[in-house]
Amino acid sequence: MRLAAFDPCAPSTAKSDGSDLSLIHIYGKCSPFNPPKPASSWVNTVINMASKDPERVSYLSSLVVQKATPVPIASGQQVLNIGNYVARVKIGTPGQLMFMVLDTSNDEAWVPCSGCSGCSSTVFAPNTSSTYLPLDCSMPECSQVRGFSCPTTGSGACSFNQSYGGDSTFSATLSHDSLGLATDVIPNYAFGCINAVSGGSIPPQGLLGLGRGPMSLLSQSGSLYSGVFSYCLPSFKSYYFSGSLKLGPVGQPKNIRTTPLLKNPHRPSLYYVNLTGVSVGRVNVPIAPELIAFDPSTGAGTIIDSGTVITRFVQPVYNAIRDEFRNQVKGPFSSLGAFDTCFSATNEDIAPAITFHFTGLDLKLPMENSLIHSSAGSLACLAMGAAPNNVNSVLNVIANLQQQNLRILFDAANSRLGIARELCN
Repeated sequence: MRLAAFDPCAPSTAKSDGSDLSLIHIYGKCSPFNPPKPASSWVNTVINMASKDPERVSYLSSLVVQKATPVPIASGQQVLNIGNYVARVKIGTPGQLMFMVLDTSNDEAWVPCSGCSGCSSTVFAPNTSSTYLPLDCSMPECSQVRGFSCPTTGSGACSFNQSYGGDSTFSATLSHDSLGLATDVIPNYAFGCINAVSGGSIPPQGLLGLGRGPMSLLSQSGSLYSGVFSYCLPSFKSYYFSGSLKLGPVGQPKNIRTTPLLKNPHRPSLYYVNLTGVSVGRVNVPIAPELIAFDPSTGAGTIIDSGTVITRFVQPVYNAIRDEFRNQVKGPFSSLGAFDTCFSATNEDIAPAITFHFTGLDLKLPMENSLIHSSAGSLACLAMGAAPNNVNSVLNVIANLQQQNLRILFDAANSRLGIARELCN
Protein backbone atom coordinates (compact mmCIF):
# COMPACT_ATOMS: atom_id res chain seq x y z
CA MET A 1 0.00 0.00 0.00
CA ARG A 2 1.39 3.37 -1.03
CA LEU A 3 0.90 6.36 1.25
CA ALA A 4 -0.06 9.64 -0.36
CA ALA A 5 2.63 12.28 -0.08
CA PHE A 6 1.87 15.02 2.44
CA ASP A 7 1.22 18.34 0.72
CA PRO A 8 2.02 21.21 3.12
CA CYS A 9 0.15 23.60 0.82
CA ALA A 10 -3.14 21.71 0.70
CA PRO A 11 -6.04 23.32 2.62
CA SER A 12 -6.57 21.70 6.00
CA THR A 13 -9.30 19.07 5.98
CA ALA A 14 -9.18 18.52 9.71
CA LYS A 15 -12.39 19.37 11.51
CA SER A 16 -11.98 22.36 13.78
CA ASP A 17 -14.27 24.54 15.83
CA GLY A 18 -15.22 27.78 14.14
CA SER A 19 -13.50 28.98 10.99
CA ASP A 20 -9.80 28.26 10.76
CA LEU A 21 -7.93 29.37 7.65
CA SER A 22 -4.30 28.84 6.74
CA LEU A 23 -2.26 32.04 6.62
CA ILE A 24 0.49 31.92 4.01
CA HIS A 25 3.43 34.27 3.83
CA ILE A 26 3.38 35.97 0.44
CA TYR A 27 6.99 34.85 -0.20
CA GLY A 28 6.48 31.30 1.12
CA LYS A 29 6.41 28.05 -0.82
CA CYS A 30 2.60 27.84 -0.69
CA SER A 31 2.07 31.32 -2.13
CA PRO A 32 1.12 31.37 -5.82
CA PHE A 33 2.74 34.75 -6.40
CA ASN A 34 6.47 34.19 -6.12
CA PRO A 35 9.00 31.71 -7.40
CA PRO A 36 10.70 29.63 -4.69
CA LYS A 37 13.29 31.63 -2.78
CA PRO A 38 16.43 29.95 -1.46
CA ALA A 39 16.41 29.95 2.34
CA SER A 40 19.63 31.97 2.47
CA SER A 41 18.02 34.98 0.80
CA TRP A 42 15.08 35.41 3.18
CA VAL A 43 16.86 38.19 5.08
CA ASN A 44 17.27 40.14 1.83
CA THR A 45 13.56 39.64 1.21
CA VAL A 46 12.76 41.05 4.66
CA ILE A 47 15.13 44.00 4.08
CA ASN A 48 13.36 44.72 0.79
CA MET A 49 9.94 44.47 2.44
CA ALA A 50 10.99 46.65 5.38
CA SER A 51 12.24 49.32 2.98
CA LYS A 52 8.60 49.87 1.97
CA ASP A 53 7.47 50.34 5.59
CA PRO A 54 7.87 54.14 5.64
CA GLU A 55 5.22 54.50 2.92
CA ARG A 56 2.88 52.28 4.89
CA VAL A 57 3.46 54.11 8.19
CA SER A 58 3.03 57.49 6.48
CA TYR A 59 -0.29 56.26 5.11
CA LEU A 60 -1.44 55.09 8.54
CA SER A 61 -0.34 58.42 10.05
CA SER A 62 -2.19 60.37 7.36
CA LEU A 63 -5.38 58.56 8.30
CA VAL A 64 -5.20 59.46 11.94
CA VAL A 65 -4.62 63.20 11.73
CA GLN A 66 -8.14 63.90 10.43
CA LYS A 67 -9.97 65.85 13.11
CA ALA A 68 -13.31 66.21 11.33
CA THR A 69 -15.98 63.59 10.72
CA PRO A 70 -14.52 61.04 8.27
CA VAL A 71 -15.38 61.85 4.65
CA PRO A 72 -14.67 59.86 1.49
CA ILE A 73 -11.04 60.22 0.45
CA ALA A 74 -10.61 61.24 -3.17
CA SER A 75 -8.68 59.13 -5.65
CA GLY A 76 -4.93 59.21 -5.12
CA GLN A 77 -5.01 59.97 -1.40
CA GLN A 78 -5.19 56.45 -0.06
CA VAL A 79 -1.71 54.92 0.00
CA LEU A 80 -1.20 51.42 1.36
CA ASN A 81 1.65 48.99 1.06
CA ILE A 82 1.51 45.42 -0.15
CA GLY A 83 0.48 42.97 2.56
CA ASN A 84 2.63 40.14 3.83
CA TYR A 85 0.15 37.32 4.46
CA VAL A 86 -2.54 35.80 2.25
CA ALA A 87 -5.42 33.37 2.85
CA ARG A 88 -7.48 31.13 0.58
CA VAL A 89 -10.88 32.75 0.08
CA LYS A 90 -13.76 31.77 -2.21
CA ILE A 91 -16.02 34.33 -3.86
CA GLY A 92 -19.27 33.71 -5.71
CA THR A 93 -21.55 30.73 -6.32
CA PRO A 94 -19.98 28.33 -7.06
CA GLY A 95 -16.98 29.65 -5.12
CA GLN A 96 -13.95 30.88 -7.08
CA LEU A 97 -10.63 30.51 -5.22
CA MET A 98 -8.60 33.68 -4.59
CA PHE A 99 -5.47 34.18 -2.46
CA MET A 100 -6.29 37.49 -0.77
CA VAL A 101 -3.98 39.67 1.33
CA LEU A 102 -5.17 40.23 4.91
CA ASP A 103 -4.95 43.75 6.34
CA THR A 104 -5.96 44.67 9.90
CA SER A 105 -5.78 48.42 9.17
CA ASN A 106 -8.11 48.36 6.17
CA ASP A 107 -11.85 47.72 5.99
CA GLU A 108 -12.87 47.10 2.40
CA ALA A 109 -12.41 43.93 0.39
CA TRP A 110 -11.59 44.08 -3.30
CA VAL A 111 -10.64 41.60 -6.03
CA PRO A 112 -9.61 41.88 -9.69
CA CYS A 113 -12.52 40.99 -11.98
CA SER A 114 -12.69 39.61 -15.51
CA GLY A 115 -12.11 42.23 -18.17
CA CYS A 116 -9.90 44.20 -15.79
CA SER A 117 -7.25 46.30 -17.49
CA GLY A 118 -3.81 45.84 -15.95
CA CYS A 119 -4.77 43.03 -13.55
CA SER A 120 -3.03 39.71 -12.99
CA SER A 121 -4.06 36.58 -14.85
CA THR A 122 -6.16 35.26 -11.97
CA VAL A 123 -9.42 37.19 -11.78
CA PHE A 124 -12.91 36.71 -10.39
CA ALA A 125 -15.51 36.08 -13.10
CA PRO A 126 -18.79 37.71 -11.99
CA ASN A 127 -20.73 36.35 -14.97
CA THR A 128 -20.23 32.76 -13.77
CA SER A 129 -21.54 33.49 -10.25
CA SER A 130 -25.28 33.09 -9.73
CA THR A 131 -25.20 35.37 -6.67
CA TYR A 132 -23.22 38.34 -8.02
CA LEU A 133 -24.88 41.77 -7.96
CA PRO A 134 -23.33 45.21 -8.67
CA LEU A 135 -24.54 47.83 -6.18
CA ASP A 136 -26.45 50.94 -7.05
CA CYS A 137 -25.53 54.34 -5.61
CA SER A 138 -28.73 54.28 -3.57
CA MET A 139 -27.39 51.42 -1.42
CA PRO A 140 -26.13 52.53 2.04
CA GLU A 141 -22.81 50.69 1.61
CA CYS A 142 -21.88 53.03 -1.23
CA SER A 143 -21.34 56.05 1.02
CA GLN A 144 -19.24 53.94 3.42
CA VAL A 145 -16.49 53.07 0.93
CA ARG A 146 -13.58 55.52 0.55
CA GLY A 147 -13.24 57.35 -2.74
CA PHE A 148 -16.73 56.56 -4.04
CA SER A 149 -18.30 58.48 -6.91
CA CYS A 150 -21.90 58.63 -8.08
CA PRO A 151 -23.85 60.55 -10.74
CA THR A 152 -25.06 63.95 -9.54
CA THR A 153 -28.52 63.19 -10.92
CA GLY A 154 -30.38 59.92 -11.23
CA SER A 155 -28.96 56.59 -10.16
CA GLY A 156 -26.03 54.45 -11.32
CA ALA A 157 -23.47 51.89 -10.30
CA CYS A 158 -21.46 52.73 -7.18
CA SER A 159 -17.82 53.02 -8.29
CA PHE A 160 -14.75 54.04 -6.34
CA ASN A 161 -11.09 54.83 -6.91
CA GLN A 162 -8.22 54.19 -4.53
CA SER A 163 -4.42 54.28 -4.53
CA TYR A 164 -2.25 51.47 -3.24
CA GLY A 165 1.46 51.02 -2.58
CA GLY A 166 2.40 54.59 -3.37
CA ASP A 167 2.71 53.98 -7.12
CA SER A 168 -0.54 52.22 -8.02
CA THR A 169 -4.21 53.09 -8.41
CA PHE A 170 -7.32 51.09 -9.18
CA SER A 171 -10.98 51.66 -9.98
CA ALA A 172 -13.70 49.27 -8.88
CA THR A 173 -17.45 48.72 -8.82
CA LEU A 174 -18.99 48.08 -5.41
CA SER A 175 -20.70 44.68 -5.54
CA HIS A 176 -22.39 41.96 -3.52
CA ASP A 177 -21.60 38.24 -3.63
CA SER A 178 -21.03 35.26 -1.37
CA LEU A 179 -17.74 35.16 0.55
CA GLY A 180 -16.47 31.70 1.51
CA LEU A 181 -14.06 31.36 4.46
CA ALA A 182 -13.11 27.77 5.37
CA THR A 183 -16.53 26.11 5.73
CA ASP A 184 -18.46 29.36 6.31
CA VAL A 185 -20.28 31.31 3.61
CA ILE A 186 -21.26 34.96 4.17
CA PRO A 187 -24.00 35.97 1.69
CA ASN A 188 -24.27 39.43 0.12
CA TYR A 189 -20.75 40.50 1.09
CA ALA A 190 -19.94 44.02 -0.16
CA PHE A 191 -16.60 44.26 -1.99
CA GLY A 192 -14.96 46.12 -4.84
CA CYS A 193 -14.85 44.43 -8.25
CA ILE A 194 -11.69 45.95 -9.76
CA ASN A 195 -11.96 46.88 -13.43
CA ALA A 196 -8.71 48.83 -14.00
CA VAL A 197 -5.26 48.95 -12.40
CA SER A 198 -2.19 51.06 -13.00
CA GLY A 199 1.16 50.33 -11.32
CA GLY A 200 2.54 47.12 -9.90
CA SER A 201 1.74 47.17 -6.18
CA ILE A 202 -1.87 45.99 -6.15
CA PRO A 203 -2.14 42.59 -4.37
CA PRO A 204 -2.54 40.25 -7.37
CA GLN A 205 -5.69 38.50 -6.13
CA GLY A 206 -7.17 41.21 -3.94
CA LEU A 207 -7.39 42.25 -0.30
CA LEU A 208 -9.64 41.37 2.65
CA GLY A 209 -9.99 44.08 5.31
CA LEU A 210 -9.94 42.95 8.96
CA GLY A 211 -10.28 46.45 10.45
CA ARG A 212 -13.00 47.69 12.80
CA GLY A 213 -14.96 49.95 10.41
CA PRO A 214 -18.40 49.41 8.85
CA MET A 215 -17.14 47.72 5.65
CA SER A 216 -14.78 45.24 7.36
CA LEU A 217 -15.17 41.49 7.72
CA LEU A 218 -16.11 41.83 11.40
CA SER A 219 -18.90 44.28 10.60
CA GLN A 220 -20.24 42.43 7.57
CA SER A 221 -20.22 38.99 9.20
CA GLY A 222 -22.66 40.16 11.89
CA SER A 223 -23.26 37.61 14.64
CA LEU A 224 -21.37 34.84 12.82
CA TYR A 225 -18.00 35.76 14.36
CA SER A 226 -19.21 37.96 17.24
CA GLY A 227 -16.56 40.58 16.47
CA VAL A 228 -13.71 38.16 17.30
CA PHE A 229 -10.76 36.79 15.35
CA SER A 230 -7.17 35.81 16.03
CA TYR A 231 -4.12 35.01 13.99
CA CYS A 232 -0.79 33.32 14.44
CA LEU A 233 1.80 34.56 11.96
CA PRO A 234 4.50 32.09 10.93
CA SER A 235 8.09 33.23 10.90
CA PHE A 236 9.35 34.68 7.61
CA LYS A 237 11.97 31.92 7.77
CA SER A 238 9.31 29.18 7.80
CA TYR A 239 9.33 28.81 4.05
CA TYR A 240 7.31 25.57 4.01
CA PHE A 241 4.81 26.42 6.75
CA SER A 242 1.63 28.39 7.23
CA GLY A 243 0.04 30.06 10.22
CA SER A 244 -3.65 30.34 10.98
CA LEU A 245 -6.53 32.78 11.09
CA LYS A 246 -9.33 31.77 13.48
CA LEU A 247 -12.65 33.56 13.02
CA GLY A 248 -15.17 33.72 15.85
CA PRO A 249 -14.96 33.08 19.62
CA VAL A 250 -15.03 29.27 19.40
CA GLY A 251 -11.60 27.64 19.63
CA GLN A 252 -9.79 30.76 20.83
CA PRO A 253 -7.31 30.37 23.73
CA LYS A 254 -9.13 30.40 27.06
CA ASN A 255 -6.35 31.74 29.28
CA ILE A 256 -4.87 34.67 27.43
CA ARG A 257 -3.54 37.95 28.82
CA THR A 258 -5.37 40.95 27.42
CA THR A 259 -5.04 44.72 27.15
CA PRO A 260 -7.85 47.15 26.28
CA LEU A 261 -8.41 48.14 22.65
CA LEU A 262 -8.79 51.90 22.35
CA LYS A 263 -11.14 53.54 19.86
CA ASN A 264 -10.24 56.52 17.71
CA PRO A 265 -13.51 57.96 16.31
CA HIS A 266 -11.56 59.74 13.54
CA ARG A 267 -10.01 56.47 12.37
CA PRO A 268 -12.27 53.67 13.67
CA SER A 269 -10.55 50.96 11.59
CA LEU A 270 -7.25 50.97 13.50
CA TYR A 271 -6.53 48.74 16.51
CA TYR A 272 -5.06 51.08 19.14
CA VAL A 273 -3.54 49.74 22.36
CA ASN A 274 -2.15 51.63 25.36
CA LEU A 275 1.65 51.26 25.31
CA THR A 276 2.88 52.45 28.71
CA GLY A 277 6.61 51.78 28.35
CA VAL A 278 9.43 49.69 26.88
CA SER A 279 12.15 47.78 28.75
CA VAL A 280 15.52 46.73 27.38
CA GLY A 281 16.82 43.97 29.61
CA ARG A 282 16.10 45.13 33.15
CA VAL A 283 16.18 48.81 32.23
CA ASN A 284 12.89 50.67 31.83
CA VAL A 285 13.75 53.04 28.97
CA PRO A 286 13.08 56.69 29.90
CA ILE A 287 10.35 57.80 27.48
CA ALA A 288 8.33 61.01 27.82
CA PRO A 289 4.71 59.88 28.42
CA GLU A 290 3.34 62.24 25.77
CA LEU A 291 5.36 60.43 23.06
CA ILE A 292 3.39 57.23 23.55
CA ALA A 293 0.10 58.56 24.94
CA PHE A 294 -3.15 57.85 23.08
CA ASP A 295 -4.69 61.04 21.70
CA PRO A 296 -7.71 60.51 19.41
CA SER A 297 -7.72 64.17 18.37
CA THR A 298 -4.27 63.90 16.76
CA GLY A 299 -4.24 60.15 16.10
CA ALA A 300 -1.20 59.72 18.34
CA GLY A 301 -0.64 56.42 20.08
CA THR A 302 0.26 52.82 19.25
CA ILE A 303 -1.49 50.39 16.90
CA ILE A 304 -1.15 46.68 16.14
CA ASP A 305 -0.83 46.21 12.37
CA SER A 306 -0.48 43.15 10.15
CA GLY A 307 0.88 44.99 7.11
CA THR A 308 3.97 46.77 8.47
CA VAL A 309 7.08 44.58 8.55
CA ILE A 310 9.18 45.90 11.47
CA THR A 311 7.95 47.78 14.53
CA ARG A 312 8.28 51.52 14.08
CA PHE A 313 8.41 54.06 16.91
CA VAL A 314 8.39 57.82 16.57
CA GLN A 315 11.99 59.02 16.32
CA PRO A 316 12.66 60.06 19.95
CA VAL A 317 11.16 56.81 21.29
CA TYR A 318 13.11 54.64 18.89
CA ASN A 319 16.34 56.53 19.61
CA ALA A 320 15.92 55.96 23.35
CA ILE A 321 15.27 52.20 22.89
CA ARG A 322 18.14 51.84 20.43
CA ASP A 323 20.59 53.76 22.61
CA GLU A 324 19.80 51.60 25.65
CA PHE A 325 20.13 48.45 23.54
CA ARG A 326 23.50 49.62 22.23
CA ASN A 327 24.55 50.45 25.78
CA GLN A 328 24.07 46.80 26.79
CA VAL A 329 25.62 45.17 23.70
CA LYS A 330 29.27 45.38 22.75
CA GLY A 331 29.83 47.28 19.49
CA PRO A 332 31.01 48.22 17.02
CA PHE A 333 27.67 48.75 15.23
CA SER A 334 26.89 48.94 11.53
CA SER A 335 23.81 49.24 9.30
CA LEU A 336 22.05 46.73 7.04
CA GLY A 337 19.15 48.04 4.97
CA ALA A 338 16.49 49.47 7.30
CA PHE A 339 18.39 48.25 10.39
CA ASP A 340 20.80 50.71 11.97
CA THR A 341 22.00 48.64 14.94
CA CYS A 342 23.85 45.57 13.66
CA PHE A 343 26.64 43.87 15.59
CA SER A 344 28.73 40.73 15.54
CA ALA A 345 26.52 37.67 16.04
CA THR A 346 29.10 36.33 18.49
CA ASN A 347 27.78 38.97 20.92
CA GLU A 348 24.20 37.79 20.54
CA ASP A 349 24.25 35.86 23.81
CA ILE A 350 24.51 39.16 25.70
CA ALA A 351 21.74 40.88 23.69
CA PRO A 352 19.01 41.97 26.13
CA ALA A 353 15.37 41.00 25.75
CA ILE A 354 12.95 43.75 24.79
CA THR A 355 9.60 44.01 26.60
CA PHE A 356 6.61 46.09 25.50
CA HIS A 357 4.49 47.18 28.45
CA PHE A 358 0.77 47.60 27.78
CA THR A 359 -2.04 48.25 30.23
CA GLY A 360 -2.47 44.88 32.02
CA LEU A 361 -0.07 43.05 29.71
CA ASP A 362 3.70 42.76 29.29
CA LEU A 363 4.98 41.29 26.02
CA LYS A 364 8.55 40.04 26.36
CA LEU A 365 9.71 39.49 22.80
CA PRO A 366 11.36 36.16 21.97
CA MET A 367 14.87 36.83 20.67
CA GLU A 368 13.86 35.75 17.15
CA ASN A 369 11.25 38.55 17.20
CA SER A 370 13.70 41.28 18.17
CA LEU A 371 16.82 40.35 16.13
CA ILE A 372 17.35 39.63 12.46
CA HIS A 373 20.48 38.06 11.01
CA SER A 374 22.46 38.78 7.88
CA SER A 375 22.33 36.07 5.21
CA ALA A 376 25.88 35.04 6.10
CA GLY A 377 24.85 34.85 9.76
CA SER A 378 27.80 36.95 10.90
CA LEU A 379 25.67 39.95 11.91
CA ALA A 380 22.66 40.29 14.17
CA CYS A 381 20.53 43.44 13.92
CA LEU A 382 17.91 45.06 16.13
CA ALA A 383 14.76 44.45 14.05
CA MET A 384 13.00 47.76 14.70
CA GLY A 385 13.21 51.25 13.33
CA ALA A 386 12.04 54.84 13.45
CA ALA A 387 8.78 56.01 11.92
CA PRO A 388 9.15 58.50 9.05
CA ASN A 389 10.09 61.80 10.65
CA ASN A 390 7.45 64.05 9.13
CA VAL A 391 4.77 66.40 10.42
CA ASN A 392 2.27 63.54 10.86
CA SER A 393 4.69 61.27 12.68
CA VAL A 394 2.73 60.60 15.86
CA LEU A 395 2.00 56.90 15.42
CA ASN A 396 3.87 53.90 16.83
CA VAL A 397 3.24 50.64 14.96
CA ILE A 398 3.73 47.14 16.42
CA ALA A 399 4.49 45.22 13.22
CA ASN A 400 4.32 41.64 12.01
CA LEU A 401 7.95 40.59 12.55
CA GLN A 402 7.43 41.29 16.26
CA GLN A 403 4.11 39.36 16.20
CA GLN A 404 5.45 36.11 14.72
CA ASN A 405 4.83 32.88 16.66
CA LEU A 406 2.33 34.63 18.92
CA ARG A 407 -1.45 34.17 18.96
CA ILE A 408 -2.89 37.70 18.64
CA LEU A 409 -6.59 37.83 19.62
CA PHE A 410 -8.73 40.75 18.42
CA ASP A 411 -11.97 40.97 20.41
CA ALA A 412 -13.64 44.10 19.06
CA ALA A 413 -16.94 43.30 20.78
CA ASN A 414 -15.30 43.49 24.21
CA SER A 415 -12.64 46.06 23.19
CA ARG A 416 -9.67 43.92 24.15
CA LEU A 417 -6.57 42.47 22.53
CA GLY A 418 -4.95 39.26 23.77
CA ILE A 419 -1.46 37.85 23.24
CA ALA A 420 -0.23 34.31 23.95
CA ARG A 421 2.89 32.35 22.95
CA GLU A 422 2.19 29.77 20.22
CA LEU A 423 4.33 28.03 17.63
CA CYS A 424 2.50 29.10 14.47
CA ASN A 425 4.26 26.90 11.93
